[in-house]
Amino acid sequence: MKQKVSVIGDGGWGTTLTLLLQKNDHDVTLWSPFEEYAQELQKSRENKKFLPNHPLPKEIRITSDIKEAVEWAEILIFAVPTQFARTVLEKLKPFDLSQKIIVSVTKGVENKTLLRVSEIFEEVLGSLKFVALSGPTHAEEVAQGIPSSIVASSKDVENAKKVQQLFMNKVFKVYINSDVIGVELGGSLKNVVAIAAGISDGLKFGDNTKAALVTRGLAEMARLGQAMGAQRETFSGLSGMGDLITTCMSAHSRNRSMGLELASGKSLKEATESMEMVAEGVKTTQSAYMLAQKYKVEMPIVEGIYSILYEEKNAKKVFEDLMQRQEKAETLEWN
Repeated sequence: MKQKVSVIGDGGWGTTLTLLLQKNDHDVTLWSPFEEYAQELQKSRENKKFLPNHPLPKEIRITSDIKEAVEWAEILIFAVPTQFARTVLEKLKPFDLSQKIIVSVTKGVENKTLLRVSEIFEEVLGSLKFVALSGPTHAEEVAQGIPSSIVASSKDVENAKKVQQLFMNKVFKVYINSDVIGVELGGSLKNVVAIAAGISDGLKFGDNTKAALVTRGLAEMARLGQAMGAQRETFSGLSGMGDLITTCMSAHSRNRSMGLELASGKSLKEATESMEMVAEGVKTTQSAYMLAQKYKVEMPIVEGIYSILYEEKNAKKVFEDLMQRQEKAETLEWN
């Protein structure tokens, strides 16, 4: 069934989902926070800054008027980086969202509050028909029509199914899941491990090292998730292990690229300034470090990346310290 959908956020992922939804024969509006850039998008019909070489068909509406985007749509796709999420959500307060499905594709945990995106939504806007959409889906590959899979998670199975039907096509498969906490945490925490993977690659440590980082990083993610009320199995799914593998391995990964920049000797400020798009893992590392302390969960990889980013520790020394941690069992316990 044809739907009216507005995508809130003109980054690479928001633009990709706009194109996908238009190909699925939905009426789509793309909202940009900046009037000047919205005009440029309308004129060039291409997001040259965030998704070049993918023309925006004339059927796609482009606006910087939040009222126009919100009131027209039946479904809102929220594609705003976590650190700007609250500011944009404040702009939505005047509107009646009670009958609209809200789909968040934002991955991160707010620094000061340690709230997940769904919790920020609830704090600012109250109870909504909320669905989290997350998984191993680089914008560049989805935009090219490369087969991809993702998971739609909601406390209400009917809302999850509606989002599943909205996005599904022959190259984009959507599963559903009820564990919103786990799906949101998986999509957020994997970015921290991806920075570690990028540092490992930059230091020329090899496949063995990265495999260990990915595996032990997943264990850390699941431990924290379980402590926060998530289902451990979720971290073995698309929004956990799937997204972690993609983000740690891919040349498209902004967070892995951040790790490479740091391994080259750049400071966090220099590495950030050299990148056009946001590496969510930088901010998420702060939140993950604080959550580990709050829930008393052991997360040595997160602690190591935090020390590199915010305490200016030497990356190679941090990795050496990780290898020299006290010996322990992987999963089994002996009495």
